[in-house]
Amino acid sequence: MERGDVPAWVLSLDKESLEFIRKFILNSGSLKNMANDYDVSYPTVRTMLDKLIKKIELHSKEDDVEFVNMIKNLVIDEQLGLETAKIIIAKYKAEKGD
Repeated sequence: MERGDVPAWVLSLDKESLEFIRKFILNSGSLKNMANDYDVSYPTVRTMLDKLIKKIELHSKEDDVEFVNMIKNLVIDEQLGLETAKIIIAKYKAEKGD
């Protein structure tokens, strides 16, 4: 996988956030185990996870804009019809909950 193929939300995360995700996966998503790993309380780990979720959500929206812009560029380059592009964008936004 080339760096250009890595989603923007992944590239936006700092090393600490990526390490949290790694530990989360290795602990099968158990916040109790994460609390033990970090030597903090369960609510502290929950807060850490909530902050990470917000970071990912913020940058995921940027990915949405990139997708819509890509579709628009295909129309400009006459590789995709305008009506088809509108349908694709509407379906995409409906599935994303926009």
